[in-house]
Amino acid sequence: MSTTSTPPAPSGAPADATTDQHISPASFARQRVAALREGELGSLPIVVGIIVIAIYFQARNSNFLTAGNFVNLIAQMAAIMIIGTGIVFVLLLGEIDLSVGYVSGMGGVIAALLLEPGKNIPTSVALALALGTGIAIGVLQGFFVARLGVPSFVVTLAGLLGWNGVLLQIIGSSGTIVIQDSLINGIANDYMSAALSWIVAIALVGAYTFQGLSNVFRRRQAGLPNDPWVFVIGRIVVLAIAAIAVVVIADSDRGLPYVTLIMVGSYVIWTFVAERTRFGRHIYAVGGNAEAARRAGINVPAIKIAVFAISGFMAALGGIVLASRLSSVDTSTGGGTILLYSIAAAVIGGTSLFGGRGTIKSAFLGAIVITMIDNGLGLLNVSAGTKYIVTALVLLAAVTLDSLSRRGRVATGRA
Repeated sequence: MSTTSTPPAPSGAPADATTDQHISPASFARQRVAALREGELGSLPIVVGIIVIAIYFQARNSNFLTAGNFVNLIAQMAAIMIIGTGIVFVLLLGEIDLSVGYVSGMGGVIAALLLEPGKNIPTSVALALALGTGIAIGVLQGFFVARLGVPSFVVTLAGLLGWNGVLLQIIGSSGTIVIQDSLINGIANDYMSAALSWIVAIALVGAYTFQGLSNVFRRRQAGLPNDPWVFVIGRIVVLAIAAIAVVVIADSDRGLPYVTLIMVGSYVIWTFVAERTRFGRHIYAVGGNAEAARRAGINVPAIKIAVFAISGFMAALGGIVLASRLSSVDTSTGGGTILLYSIAAAVIGGTSLFGGRGTIKSAFLGAIVITMIDNGLGLLNVSAGTKYIVTALVLLAAVTLDSLSRRGRVATGRA
């Protein structure tokens, strides 16, 4: 009597869609170690750096990790993180935007001008026009890069000089414009209630949990292996602990500043755009190989113009946050360290200068490092020159690490 058995699936065939396949923890660990050796460093260096920086400055000054200084760090890093987010998109294309400092100044100055007493312009209209100015500047500069083929370094360097001049012309002899609008000033200087802080934390953890479990489900349906459950759940637990710690620490002082909502919103929205949309996939494709992307039917010039528009929008938004912190704008608005720190944040956070590699998380992590260094050195009363030197060394180390890891990826075929 013969029996009929189901023939084995051919090699490489997808697994049964109903089978919940998860890599074993041991296999996952081996894969991660192998990836690290081959140059796939991920966020590990920056996380280690944050821990080392925190330990060093706390050892040098016991006020560094206090609740009061923690709240200051959140407000201080906001503009850097927001502007750095736009820089990440530009770097993903392998381009650069040197104008974001004074574009941020344009956003803050236009909002301040429109909200001067006596003009009776609604705050929402003033904000929309300020952000629209950033978008228009980005589109204009993107046109020169994408359609006329002018190198982005030259275009945005001209923008750096030109928009600085425009700011000086707009502000004129007044020198300083004091912002009296309570909504604008409250962005960086007012604080959420404890209840609202907990709502934001719970919503963030809930959204991350939903996204993580949805990703597991989609991969399962496609017959693809998933990370071990212990790591999937572990990431959620780590985020939940971090969110709880942030709220508890902040609420023990003044609470979370309202600008936290802008940072969280920017992170969530732009991460979704970059990682979950066709537009985001096209950005990575163009940054990886523009010619191959063009041959695949991607409108490369349109992608570049859109990315520079995003950079302009986020710069203007960051400029409004900076104006809110100071409750004023003046002829130096958009100057100083904001350009350097924003670009440094994106690079230090892990975005490659070679294009095609990086995440929005890069701007967030990099902004933490830059702000911790700036704040910590301030507590130690070091000179401005020393701050620049230390920041330069950290930036150089990050770019060197990126270059070396890229060599490893090229050697192993991961690049």
